[in-house]
Amino acid sequence: MTVPTTPPKTLYDFAALPDTAQGFNVTLMGPSGTGKTHALGTLVDTGMKVFVLFTESGVESLQGYYADRGRPIPDNLHYHVVRAPDSSFEDMITAATRINTQSLESLSKLMDPDRAKHNQFISILKALANFIDDRTGESFGSVATWHAGYVLAIDGLTGLGRASMAMVVGGKPVKSQPDWGIAQDQVEKLLRKLCDDCRCSFVLLAHVERETDAVLGGVKLMASTLGVKLAPKIPAMFSDVILTTRQGDKWSWDTANSMADLKTRNLPIKADLPPNFAAIVTKWYARAAASLRAPGLPAS
Repeated sequence: MTVPTTPPKTLYDFAALPDTAQGFNVTLMGPSGTGKTHALGTLVDTGMKVFVLFTESGVESLQGYYADRGRPIPDNLHYHVVRAPDSSFEDMITAATRINTQSLESLSKLMDPDRAKHNQFISILKALANFIDDRTGESFGSVATWHAGYVLAIDGLTGLGRASMAMVVGGKPVKSQPDWGIAQDQVEKLLRKLCDDCRCSFVLLAHVERETDAVLGGVKLMASTLGVKLAPKIPAMFSDVILTTRQGDKWSWDTANSMADLKTRNLPIKADLPPNFAAIVTKWYARAAASLRAPGLPAS
């Protein structure tokens, strides 16, 4: 496969969209190695200002999109990594000793005296309140103030859930039902804030799990989340929920798989779609331009 060395020419004037324009919300979900992070490079290529918040590993994959093409990281890509605090071997030994010597009832009642150091979720919220680019140190303010031509991407939902649970219990080895409920509620509130209250576009990357469909019965692939109650709520928050797949060395997107909890507003209902955000941006921009009397697409 020939990899282009220059980015495509953008066809959009995002700055001309009115301040009232609303961005798109997309979930890309799929197993590891199906090109979710890599696909963010195609979003950058549309000319939108893309801000990626990494809650887990993924920076190297996005950097590889440009290295594979012999291109430098463009000025419209910004990223910030919020890492979980390190656990020392001493911490792990202490936890393992407790698990080995105490009853389940005793473990469930433990309180981690060092819970405050498990502050990744709070750091994530602070990064959203003032996004600082790790490459340049430039500050871009709160995502709540961003224009529709800006995109926030969170990579990924699994790291977000882990951070929320760690905030609630610290290093406690046994989680109670209320612990799960509190941690799940914090993740849901954040997703609803980003989908409903922010004008910028939002892309969420997620792994997948098989979950029971509470409405229709049976088992479906859904976004991997804390517990089982949040995953079925995700499609209602997003305009598009897309399954990422891989056959051999070929990545593709799927919006038609009946065994997965999917939806689409900006793509055709079809398997084996190109893993490229260009079609989503084109459909969204044309609709925004028409409904808000913004400039239409220039002639290509």
